[in-house]
Amino acid sequence: MKTVIVIPARYASTRYPGKPLVELRGPDGISRTLIRRSWDAAQLVPGVEGVYVATDDDRIRAHAEGFGAQVIMTSEACENGTMRCAEAMENAGLDADLIINLQGDAPLTPPWFVFALMEAMATDRSAQMATPVIRVDAQTYANFRADRAAGRVGGTTAVFGAAMQALYFSKEVIPYLPDGTPPPLPVFHHVGVYAYRPAALRAYRNWQAGPLELNEGLEQLRFLENGTPILCVEVEAQGRVFWELNNPIDVGRIEAVLKGKP
Repeated sequence: MKTVIVIPARYASTRYPGKPLVELRGPDGISRTLIRRSWDAAQLVPGVEGVYVATDDDRIRAHAEGFGAQVIMTSEACENGTMRCAEAMENAGLDADLIINLQGDAPLTPPWFVFALMEAMATDRSAQMATPVIRVDAQTYANFRADRAAGRVGGTTAVFGAAMQALYFSKEVIPYLPDGTPPPLPVFHHVGVYAYRPAALRAYRNWQAGPLELNEGLEQLRFLENGTPILCVEVEAQGRVFWELNNPIDVGRIEAVLKGKP
């Protein structure tokens, strides 16, 4: 399948304005922006024919073109990354069997997370979209709980059925676990990557946001609210730490991972 990656990026983030241009210092002491590190992560995915940054902001466009990225301009009306990917596909006339949305706030995304989606979609031709989930360890679970206790919206959790079709996604920590639940914990972190068939993206542009999406602020719920199943693909960390940059506190967390620290 012909596959391209689109990295949606907007400057006017509600929780963290200017987030794509935030500097992250790596193990070599060199600082690179969040969008650059996300683009670098996308370059490591095998079998991809193109990587594009989709944005409505000239600052992001100029910066991305400066480090060699192909940029597709989209409108300010795109309320989320899925809508931006859909518009980018149409604006640029992307000819692909599969569009990967690698969100611009996830520079720690390992290439095998994305490749697992590509394989799953190649195997299940009926699937319209897929997204990775990873079982959380005790430390990640503690981070989730700490964020919620402090009133911060951190990562997203997912629950799914026996056929790996999503039942729900939430910014709350679901499912509920009694204190002292032994590992392995039945809690799955939703990784902010999506694989779509072009038809799914075109359909998305015609749907209005429903109450679940509006309350949770999670774009993928629009698919579930309109009867389109989401295939969850379990991936393995392989010793890597995965965390997204959702809040300013996450800068230190991600830099620590980049530097190989706990």
